[in-house]
Amino acid sequence: MQDVEILHREAMELVDQAMNARQRGDTIIALELTKAAFAQEQAAANLVANLFDLEPTRSVLHRSAAMLAVECSELREAERLIGQALAGYPPDDIANELRDLLLEEIYSRRQAIGQ
Repeated sequence: MQDVEILHREAMELVDQAMNARQRGDTIIALELTKAAFAQEQAAANLVANLFDLEPTRSVLHRSAAMLAVECSELREAERLIGQALAGYPPDDIANELRDLLLEEIYSRRQAIGQ
């Protein structure tokens, strides 16, 4: 579990750095940092993917990784992460957030780019 916590903490630090870069107007660096954060959070989510008794941590990590995937325009990966999260036993509020992310954010982005 320590590896998961380290990966998650590193991901959140990268998210903070990306936000700072975005505020400075450095969109290229912001995207690179967001991609790095996504990789870390995805790795953390993958480590707990089959630990169904680890809710809500399991679904929270998947939700966070999915949101970062959307920010990186990795829409298929976001869908996969949401599906993995919903395949477990997430609390109702998190499950609803995952469905909203899937239906509203991902599908609207897909329509915008014509997929």
